[in-house]
Order: sequence, then structure tokens, then C-alpha cells
Amino acid sequence: MSTDVDAEAVEDTEKADVPAGEDTVVDTEKTDEASGEDGTVPPGAGRRWPRVVAAVLVVALLATGGGLFAKGRQLRDTPATSNRALTDSAATSRVAGDVSNALGKVFSYSPQATGVTKESAKQLLAGTALKQYAALFGQVEKQAADQKLTLTTHVVRAGVTRLTDSSAHLLVFLDQVYEREGKPATTAAAQLSVTAELRDGHWTVVEITSR
Repeated sequence: MSTDVDAEAVEDTEKADVPAGEDTVVDTEKTDEASGEDGTVPPGAGRRWPRVVAAVLVVALLATGGGLFAKGRQLRDTPATSNRALTDSAATSRVAGDVSNALGKVFSYSPQATGVTKESAKQLLAGTALKQYAALFGQVEKQAADQKLTLTTHVVRAGVTRLTDSSAHLLVFLDQVYEREGKPATTAAAQLSVTAELRDGHWTVVEITSR
């Protein structure tokens, strides 16, 4: 009889040592991770992992945002969007007008006024275009005087294919009328690729290529 009572007393004592509502199973893995080498739990250990996770998320978001910004900048800076010939009609009309005027003057001459054409070329051409023109015009000037040749050039169309703040590329179509003294006039068509640069507020032809 006494043995049963003692056993029940021990069992009641063991139950009393366990707080109500808590599981008696101990998670040894969590205990080892949270404890230090001496078995103690470092202060704030339970709050450290949320901070680390938050920091990683911030870095990831910043990296993603930087990548999206760079991608958006690339899309804005594509050749199509940087070509003002597609977006600025006023600037496009201006460069087409300046180049057309220059070509009309430098490719028009008469036997008595080749000097005027030569001076116009010095003002309207530059770079490679001026060097090539100067090298060839000596022959043209002599031919115009010997054959009494008059050349009149009209720009039929000037299309701006690319335009930036300081340079332009154009495709120009010309009609040229040749007149020799005592002979009927003849007309010929020409097509040129032209590069121009903005200098001192005016578009100057710097390169001419026959197509």
C-alpha cells in the first residue's frame, strides 16, 4: 500500500516541475545554435537573423533597381532615339536647307564667274570636301573658259538620314544643266552622300561622295 502512494507522489512531483502548457521535448539543434561555446545564450541572438535577412533583401533590391535603371538608359540611348532627324523637324529642315544652298552654289558656275564659285566653296565647304573640290576645280575652271561652259545645279531633294547636335548625314539628289555656247543644253541627274558639321551656327559640308 505504501509503495503505490510513494509512486504516485513521485509522479505528481515530476509533473509539477514542468510548467503548464509547455512541451517537455527539448530541441537540441536549436539549443546548440543559440548557445555559445560555454553553453550560454548570447544576448540578442534571436533578433540577429531577421536583421541579416533584411540586409540581404535590401542589397538584392538595390542590385535589381540598378540593373533596371541601366536597362532603361540603354533603351533611351538607342541609335533610333538619339537621331534627331526622327524627332526634330525644325533642325532637320534647317540642315537640309543649308546643305542644299551650299551644293547649289559650289556646283554652279559660268565662264565669267568661276572666281565667285571658288570663293563660295571656301566659305561653304571644309575638311575633305574642300580639299577634293580645290584639287578638281582648277581643271573645271579651265574647261569652263575653253568651252564656254555654264553649269547650273538644282537640289531636287535632300533627305537627312542622321542628325545629332553637331553633325548630319544626308542623301542628296541633284539635277545639273550643262550649257555650251552654241549647243543645246543637256540635263544630268546626280546623287550624293553628304556629311555636314555645325560650325559657328551654320552647317558646313565636310565630305561629299558620289553614289
